[in-house]
Order: sequence, then C-alpha cells, then structure tokens
Amino acid sequence: MNLYRADHVGSLLRPQALLDAHQAHAQGRLTLEALRESEDRAILEALALQREVGIDVLSDGELRRRSWSSDFVDAVDGYIPGEAPVRLEWHTAEPADAPAASGGPPTQIIGARLQQKRRLTAHESLFLRAHAGTMPYKVTLPAASYVVTRGYKPGVTDKVYSSRSEVLNDAARIIREEIQALIAEGVPYIQLDNPHYPDYIMESRRAQWRAIGLDPEQSLAEDIAADNASIAGVDRSRTVLAMHFCRGNGGRGGWHTTGGYDAIAEQVFGQLKVDRLLLEYDSERAGGFEPLRFVPKGVIAVLGLITTKAGTLESRELILRRIDEAAKYLPLESLALSPQCGFASVMSGNPLSFEEQRRKLELVVSVARSLWS
Repeated sequence: MNLYRADHVGSLLRPQALLDAHQAHAQGRLTLEALRESEDRAILEALALQREVGIDVLSDGELRRRSWSSDFVDAVDGYIPGEAPVRLEWHTAEPADAPAASGGPPTQIIGARLQQKRRLTAHESLFLRAHAGTMPYKVTLPAASYVVTRGYKPGVTDKVYSSRSEVLNDAARIIREEIQALIAEGVPYIQLDNPHYPDYIMESRRAQWRAIGLDPEQSLAEDIAADNASIAGVDRSRTVLAMHFCRGNGGRGGWHTTGGYDAIAEQVFGQLKVDRLLLEYDSERAGGFEPLRFVPKGVIAVLGLITTKAGTLESRELILRRIDEAAKYLPLESLALSPQCGFASVMSGNPLSFEEQRRKLELVVSVARSLWS
C-alpha cells in the first residue's frame, strides 16, 4: 500500500480567472459549459503545480466546489434554511462574518429526509482520473458525522427522523455509495473530512450539545459508528481510506477549535477503521503529540505541521524537530507529513500567495524525502 509520506489535504488556491468565472455563472452571465472549461484549465494548472513540487498524491484542488463540502449539499435534497444547532466561535486574522468564513452550510439544516439526486463527485473524479496520468490521486468527501453535526437540529430534523442516529445512517449510506462508485472507477485514495470530533474536546461546545438535549458522549459514539458505517464492506484492496480532522479553516485563515486530542484520542483513534488519520498540528492549539500513542498499528498518522492559514514559511529544522518529538509516541514508519488543512476550503481561500502555497508544498516534499526515502 502506498504510504504517501508527502501528503496534502486537497484544496488549493483558486486563480482569479476561476473566481471571476464562478461569480459570472452565479449571476447568470456565464453558461455551465463555459464554467466547466474554466475549471478544467485551472485544474490542469493545479496538477502541473503538484507534479512540479513532487507531492505524492494529486488532487484537483477542489476547484469546482464553492466550499469543501458543497458537493454533498448540491447532490442531496433535504436541506432547508436555518441556523446550525451548535455555534462555532470563529477566530480570524482579519475581521470577518463567521458564517461566511466557515464555508460549510451554516444557513442550511436538515428539514426533510435526505434524498440523493445524483452522484456527489462524478463530475470531478472522471476528469481527475483522465489527467492524473500514472500518479495516484485523491477525492475528498465530507464525513457523515460532519453532515449531521452541522445539519441535525432538534425541533426541526426530529420531525422527519425518529432520532439523530437515523439521520447518521442515511448520511453514511449516501457517502458509502459514493465511495463504492469511486472505488469502482479506480480512485486510489479517498479522504473523508471534518468529522467534528474536535467538537467534543471543548467544554463550551459540549455544553451547547447538552443545552439542545443531546448527550455529547452518546453523540460521539454515534458519530464514530456512522463514519465506520460509511466505509463498511467496501473493497479496500486497492484504495486508501483516510480521515482528516479539521479545527476550522474558513476564509481569511479562520479557525474555531482549541485543545489537544487527549479527550477523544483513545476512543476515536482506536475505533475508526481508516488507513490514515490527517491531524492538524500546526499550532499550540492542537496540544501535544502524546495522543498519538492511541493510533493503532498499521494506521498512518499524517502530521499537519505546516500551516495553510498564513504565508510565513516554517523552518525545516522546526518541522524535523517536531516530527522527532512525535516519533516518541508513534514510530517514524507510522508517520507522514502534510499541511494542516487545505489552502482554500472556501472559495476565497486563505491569506497567502500562490508562491507561498508552492513553497509550503515544497517544504512538505523536501522534509518527507529526507526522512522516508
């Protein structure tokens, strides 16, 4: 199995021409066909960048998406306008409206049975397969637990679903069917994103769960079960399955979660049935490496040590030193390296330049080659 020592989370900065094309399409001034042509050009440039820096796995940069999770919302009926049940306190380097920065569906909640209208990612995966050449590539999807954590609202969703776990089952089924379709296409790397397990780290967030009548411990157990159900029974012989833990990556370098993985590591790391855990470790907000001791044998922990939230380049020496610290709790052969999150989880992207993005990807590759080649 490919260990992908030099990994990245997936999204890349969008060129201005593509941002303009998306705006023109939204305003009815550009056809969908013309928008797709603009996306195609931008994706080919993104693939060229990734080949040039030498990253181990390609992505299309999520350049067709409004935000990292928009494929699910666009392909599935059941959403209605409404505020998410748990409020995320966004922190940004620049003043910003929190819902706009979050990039998820904060103004949409689940108000009807989830019904899939079409494939989630077929419009992305087939183009990527056609142009990846001989290199491995990844397709990303939101975790079932993310869909429900941000969409299930007591008093609304429970009018059409008997329980939160029933909604999770529907979300997991839709995602599992998409994973099966991607595997059938030959996609070598599938990444689930933002399971919101870090919600259960912060007591302020746990208090919000209790305030709306949900037990945080029960919800966490349900979330893990649903995310495992979304990959249960799929053919894993030629596909790597990963989970990226996000602490918030809205536009302008935003974040919303503080605290180490200690409170959830034994339960989450130990029970998730994935091949890779992509963990954000780019700041002191993520705590220490001690929780890595709960990563099961055979699972790769991808250390997100390089921030995408600012352009300043980390020193190579610092990254090497931090990997050495992590290796005290998990052997080097069970580690890999990546940026902490995507460079543009939402269309506006994080506050760094294209050249700064390139240098950070080059740093990932340079350090990985020196340690694992």
